[in-house]
Amino acid sequence: MLKLSFGGKAPAAHHRLGRTFLFSGLSRRQLKIVDALLHDRHYLAGEVVFDLGEEGQALYILLSGRMAVLHPAQGDRPVAELGAGDFFGEMALLDEMPRSAQVRALADCHVAVLFRGDFEKLMESHAELASRIAMQLARYLGNRLRQMLAQRPAAQV
Repeated sequence: MLKLSFGGKAPAAHHRLGRTFLFSGLSRRQLKIVDALLHDRHYLAGEVVFDLGEEGQALYILLSGRMAVLHPAQGDRPVAELGAGDFFGEMALLDEMPRSAQVRALADCHVAVLFRGDFEKLMESHAELASRIAMQLARYLGNRLRQMLAQRPAAQV
């Protein structure tokens, strides 16, 4: 099978980002700009992507496979399971706080990584694009906060 490439990556690579909430609504041109900043990584089943307490340096976009978000308070039960199109580690784009959980591959995984430094460069060179991503990130975090609050008993809120 013949594979055509664009800047070292297959054209389908640009579509992979459009399936992720964080990049939804971006134009094809904008997706290409973001895609050029991403670093592809592969993890084997059981491999730890990052540990609780580590310095957060990047956002991860899961392109294929499954990941588990683990926290000692939950024992061996995952806090969340992630699949293709999901992203994690998003707080690393916003602050320099330590990771709040461990993420481990449940199956072999292909991940695209956006490092904080690359996101900062994007903010300098393509402010409108970075702003759109930041707004999607704010929406995502707001939705996640509302879901967490809805699950708590009223007395704890």
